[in-house]
Amino acid sequence: MKIVKIIAWVALVALVVIQFFPVDYNRSETVPETDFMLVNNVPVTVEQSLQVSCYDCHSNNTEYPWYSKIQPSAWYLEHHIKEGKSELNFNEWGNLSDRRKTSKLRSIINQIEDGEMPLDSYTLIHRDAFLSEANKTAVIDYMEKLKDSLE
Repeated sequence: MKIVKIIAWVALVALVVIQFFPVDYNRSETVPETDFMLVNNVPVTVEQSLQVSCYDCHSNNTEYPWYSKIQPSAWYLEHHIKEGKSELNFNEWGNLSDRRKTSKLRSIINQIEDGEMPLDSYTLIHRDAFLSEANKTAVIDYMEKLKDSLE
């Protein structure tokens, strides 16, 4: 029983210590001219779906939940955000070539159709980020039209 207490104390101390190693937050005060919403004529319903379901991980301005201030969940979130931005950053859309945009649009369409995006771990906590069938259809249809216009 004594070893369990020692392990519990060590774990507690470790949890307190890691709180002093914060992450760099993904926040920007401005929306660049290269942002997807500014470059394209996005319908309001699609814009709202993208803002709520995609922009936290795929833009330069994340709306952080309360648990983002607690380690190790902050590290977990930061890892997902960096990974998401490395794949697609909607704020840098205007800087992409038409070929790259077409590739990204295909990827967006496929991942939404396959239910890969938004991530289940994200929609589990952010229920408003879950895309209904109507929202999925609207986003996919818009992305298809945009892709066709680039080809």
